[in-house]
Amino acid sequence: MANPFPGMNPYLEQLEFWSDCHNQLITAIARALSPQLVPKYRVVTDKWVYTLTDTVMMALGRPDVSLQRQRLPQSPRKTASIPTLEPIPVQVPMLLEMSQSYLQVKDTVTQAVVTVIEVLSPANKRGEGRAQYEAKRQQVLASQTHLVEIDLLRGGAPLMAEAVAAQWHYRLLVSRTAQRPVADLYAFNLPTPIPPFPSAPRMSMPPSIYNPC
Repeated sequence: MANPFPGMNPYLEQLEFWSDCHNQLITAIARALSPQLVPKYRVVTDKWVYTLTDTVMMALGRPDVSLQRQRLPQSPRKTASIPTLEPIPVQVPMLLEMSQSYLQVKDTVTQAVVTVIEVLSPANKRGEGRAQYEAKRQQVLASQTHLVEIDLLRGGAPLMAEAVAAQWHYRLLVSRTAQRPVADLYAFNLPTPIPPFPSAPRMSMPPSIYNPC
């Protein structure tokens, strides 16, 4: 059966599908951009590492570790009249390390990072993961590096403060260093084909790359 959606397929937003889709999308973007950038620039895949508690991971549907309740040995019965207090097994939150792929466009001569391309995941828009991603995002915005942020997830609050961003299902943000603090927001809804947009000089992303999954 052919894909009935002209743009983003909403079923790919399900947590059991999104991780694989994210990786394939990063690869597809790199393959689409590389021929447009050589020989002056090159596209490389990098990873940033952040930590979440295991309770947050389970809420997001990504239990990277298996948590099991261990049966505690029963202490022998005592004949004394004082009743014994049995402990209640509980779980304490543990920090888990996660990695997420993103793309960098680098100058082939100086190796300077010209553009960062991020594809958001559910953990980037909620709780601890959101706070850590916002800190990383702010580092890019404070540098001389362009930022392209692709949000193809309807769940979670938009990362942009403007109220208009919440009116749309999907958002593509292009922040160029020379225009900051002003950035270009390409917003569209589920029934709309994903629009092509210029991510930086000499770079454009055709809508065909957004259906690799």
